[in-house]
Amino acid sequence: MSNNRQNATDDQLDGVAGYMQQAKQQALKNVEQVAEGVAADTLSEGKLFEIATSIGDKRLEELTVEDTTCGYCAVGCRFDLYSDGEEILAARPTAEEDAPVNGISTCVKGKFGYNFVNSDDRLTSPLVRDENGEFREATWDEAYSRVVEGFDRIRDDHGAESLSLIASSKATNEENYLMGKFARQVLGTNSVDNCNRLCHSSTVAGLAQSYGYGAASVSTEDLEIADCILLTGSNTTEAHPVLATRIKQNVRDGADLLVFDPREVQIAEYATQYSRIKPGYDAVWINGLIRHIINNDLYDKEFVENRVTGYEPEEAPDHEAADDREERVDKRETGFEAVKESVQEFTPEVVEEVTGVPHEEVVSAAETIAAADACVFGWTLGLTEHSHGTENVLAMANLAAITGNLGKPGAGVSPFRGQNNVQGGGGDMGPLPDNFPGYQDIADDELRAKFEDAWDCEISPEYGYYTTQMFLAADRGDIRGMYIIGENAALSEPGVNHAEQVLSDLDFLVVQDLFVNETAQYADVVLPACSFVEKTGTFTNTDRTVQMVKQVMEPKGDSRPDWEILQDLANRMGREWDYESSAEIMEEVNSVTPIYGGMTHERIEAEGGLQWPCWDEDHPGTKRLYEEQFNTDNGKANLQAVGYSEPAETPDSEYPLSLTTGRVLYQYHTGTMTHRSDGMMQYTPSDFVEVHPETAGEFDIESGEMVTIESRRGEIVVPAQVTDRVGPDTVFVPIHFAESAVNRLTDEEHLDPAAATPEYKVSAVRISPADGTAEPIEAADIEAAGDD
Repeated sequence: MSNNRQNATDDQLDGVAGYMQQAKQQALKNVEQVAEGVAADTLSEGKLFEIATSIGDKRLEELTVEDTTCGYCAVGCRFDLYSDGEEILAARPTAEEDAPVNGISTCVKGKFGYNFVNSDDRLTSPLVRDENGEFREATWDEAYSRVVEGFDRIRDDHGAESLSLIASSKATNEENYLMGKFARQVLGTNSVDNCNRLCHSSTVAGLAQSYGYGAASVSTEDLEIADCILLTGSNTTEAHPVLATRIKQNVRDGADLLVFDPREVQIAEYATQYSRIKPGYDAVWINGLIRHIINNDLYDKEFVENRVTGYEPEEAPDHEAADDREERVDKRETGFEAVKESVQEFTPEVVEEVTGVPHEEVVSAAETIAAADACVFGWTLGLTEHSHGTENVLAMANLAAITGNLGKPGAGVSPFRGQNNVQGGGGDMGPLPDNFPGYQDIADDELRAKFEDAWDCEISPEYGYYTTQMFLAADRGDIRGMYIIGENAALSEPGVNHAEQVLSDLDFLVVQDLFVNETAQYADVVLPACSFVEKTGTFTNTDRTVQMVKQVMEPKGDSRPDWEILQDLANRMGREWDYESSAEIMEEVNSVTPIYGGMTHERIEAEGGLQWPCWDEDHPGTKRLYEEQFNTDNGKANLQAVGYSEPAETPDSEYPLSLTTGRVLYQYHTGTMTHRSDGMMQYTPSDFVEVHPETAGEFDIESGEMVTIESRRGEIVVPAQVTDRVGPDTVFVPIHFAESAVNRLTDEEHLDPAAATPEYKVSAVRISPADGTAEPIEAADIEAAGDD
C-alpha cells in the first residue's frame, strides 16, 4: 500500500475505492433506517429503551472510563473521564460521594478542556539542537546523554550551585517529590523552586509565621456553612467557578458576603457589601477593620485570651499618646497588644485617603464580621502578588484570630490556590530552596541528617535561590544551567524582557513539557512529558485534600511521565532509583514526611481523599486545622504588628495609571492547554485592557480600539474594553496570551522580602490609542459560564 493511501482518511478515498466506500455507507444507512422503522412499528417503547441501553452499554465497554481529579485549578474537582484510547471523549460527574469538593459540578475547563491532549503540535519525541541551532528529533538515549553531559560540564566548571531546577505544579505529588530529590541528591543544588513563588508563597510565609501551617485551615464545605465570607483579591467566579457556586448558594441562603477588590468582579454582584480599593494597600484597610473591632470591644476576648500570644488585659490602657504607641510597638512587635497598638494609626481618615474605602464601609464590614458566629476569610493573588504580600497575609491572619474565626465549623482562612497541584507539588512535596517535603527546614541539622540518610547524599544547609531570584542570579552569572519542568517561565516570570534575555544567555537549558512553548524555544534539549490524563499519581487541592489522578489513556507518541524521565536521568548520573510505580514513590514520601505519614494510594482511593496532616495509617486526616491548638511552639497564634508599606512603584505624571493583572474564565495561565481549544478561544480570543469610561474619555479611547500600554520596562498592544468594572485610576489586563505578554510591563526586581513574590498587581503605566481596531470583548461574554 502506498504512503498516500496509508495517510488518507476513510472519507477521503477516491477512485474505485471511494465509490465502493460511498455505496457501502449508503447501504448501511438504508438498512439502519429500515430496521429502525420495523422496530418502531413492532416493539414497545420499553423494549426499544432496553435495546438502546444494551447497545449503549456495549459501546461503553469499548471505552476506558476512570474517575480522576481535574488538572486545571486547585479546587480539586473529581469526575469520570471517557476515552477511546485516542482522545478524551467526555467528562461526566462521578458519584457525588466520590467528589468531596465539587459533587456533580464542574467548570467549563474541566468539562471541555481536553483538546490539548491530541493537539497537532503536541511534543511526542525528544528534541535537541543541531550544529545550526535548529531543533531536530532525537532518541531518548541521545537526549539523555545531552542532558547528562550539559549538567556535568556546568557542575565541573562552576560547581553544583550554578545549576537550578524549576519544578511543576501541574505534575503529581510523587513527581514533585522526585524533582526536589533530584535537585539535591543528583544535581547537588538547593536551588529548586516552583510557580508557588509567583503567586501564594507570601500566603505560605504569612500563615506559617502566624499559625504554623502555610495552608487553608478550612474544608471546602465551610464555605457553605459560614455566616459570613470576606473575599479580597479574588475573581472567584472566573478563577474558581465551583467554589463561587458554593459561596453564592450560601449567600442566597442568608450568609453575608463582603468583597474588597479593585475591580467589581462578578462575585461582587452577590455581595452584601462591595468596596472598591486601590491596588497595593490591602494591609491598610484590613488594619482599619481590626482597629474598629478592637477599639469598640468587638473582638473575641475568650479566644484572644486563651489562644493568642501577647494578650495583657490588665496592662495596656485604652488610649496612649502617639509617641508611647510607637515605643511599645518597637519593643513588642508580636502579640495581641502589639497589634492593638500598631493599628491605631489606621484611622478612618487614613484608610479612606489611602485605599478609597469610606469610613462607613469599614464600620459596616467590621461589625458584620464581629457579629457573625463563623466567618471564612478567602483570598487569591490580589492579596499576595505584591512586594509586601506577606504583610497583607499577616494582617488578614490577625483579623481572623482576633475575631475567633479559626478552628471551628464555618470559620477559618481559605487562600484559593490556582494551579491544580500547587498546594501539594508546589509546597508539601518540598521542591523548595529552603524546605524538604512537609515544610521541614533544610537548615535544621536533625532534619537535614534525616534526608541525607534517606537519600544517601550530602546536603548543604545553605538555602538556594527562589525562582524569581534564579533569574537575577543568572543575570549575574551565578546560575549557568536550568532544568525547567512544566513551567512556562518565558511568559510567567515578571519582567518578560529580562526573563527572555536570561533564558537565551544560559549555558545550558533543559525544558520538559507537553509542547515547545515559549520557554522551550530557548532550550538546548526538550523532553516530552505526559499530561495528567496519561499517568497515575495524586494531586493535593486547595483545602489540603490529597486525591487520586488516574491514567485514562496511553502516553502520546514517545512521551513519558515526569517521574520516569527523572528516574532515567538519575540513573544515568550515577544513582540507582528503581521505582516501579508512583505508588512506591508515595510510600517513600510518607516515610519522610510526617504530615503525609498515613497516606498511601490504596487508602486515598478507598477513602475518596485524605486531608493532611494525616500522621499515620490510623489517623483519619484533618478536616479543619487549629481546632485545639496552633502548630506553633507554644500552641498559640502568633500575631504580628503590620504597618503601612507602599507598592514598589506608584503612579506619577509620566505613568499615571495602576495596572493590575489576573485571570478570565475561558483561559488558563499562559494558555498552553486552553489555547488549543477552539471553543475556549471563541469566548476569549485575546488579551484585552479594561479601562474606566472617564479614563477612556481622557485618553480618547473607545471599546474595540487597539490600545498601547507602556510601563518603564516595556509595552504591549491590546484591544480596549471600556467598563466601570475598574476604577478611574486602574486598568486591568489578563495574563493568558504570549502575543501581548502582559508581564513585559511588570517588575522583576522588587520582591517581597519574606517570600520573594513579585509585584504583579501594581505597575505604573500609561495608555494611548494604537493603530488598528478589534471587536470589543464584553465582560458578560467572559463570565457567561461562571455559574457552571
